[in-house]
Amino acid sequence: MIAHCSSAPLQLSFHVLAWSIAIHLLLGTALAWLLARKRFAGRAVLDALLSLPLVFPPIVLGYFLLLLLGRQGWLTQSLPPALQPEIVFSQTGLVLASCVAGLPLFVKPVQAAFAGTPQRLREAAALLGHGPWSVFWRVELPLARRGLAAGLVLAGGRSLGEVGLSLMLGGNIAGRTETLSLAIYNHVLDGNHHCANTLSLVLAALALLAFVILRRWGAL
Repeated sequence: MIAHCSSAPLQLSFHVLAWSIAIHLLLGTALAWLLARKRFAGRAVLDALLSLPLVFPPIVLGYFLLLLLGRQGWLTQSLPPALQPEIVFSQTGLVLASCVAGLPLFVKPVQAAFAGTPQRLREAAALLGHGPWSVFWRVELPLARRGLAAGLVLAGGRSLGEVGLSLMLGGNIAGRTETLSLAIYNHVLDGNHHCANTLSLVLAALALLAFVILRRWGAL
């Protein structure tokens, strides 16, 4: 059935999802560990900023990012012309939208997992001669795997289903920045319910598959 509908949105969604997962694993894990382990000035502010996508309407947050990072944005205009990023109406904008929307959903479970690691295990590893980096890789990260799995399920699902932020930063350009969720939205508006139904089933199946795989990984 999907052969009658364009596969470009599906391919683009996978591309955005892959980049989003990679960024969440790197940046999100670092932020989660920092919030769980360290006390520093501005920690409450950082925590509040990370939580904003959970409480702010996506379209409003997307508009704020547009004002900040658009071609005439406040931050963009403060940079030299050679360093001004091309974010709006691009796949980069879609990746940014996906990362911003999913980051708190990834960070919070991982933060809780790191915070729940027993202090005695870290101390025992240190007494055996392991440095901080080794303790992180050999003790903290393996024990946090269930939090990582939960974070990836939540953030990945939000990435696949993101609409509001993607509309503002990506522009919903057919064949260029039209993700799977936006394609469903466009087909509904056009009255093409066959493709809307097909793509909705594909999106639901992908979300269910990701949940099953990552749930099993987290249970290992």
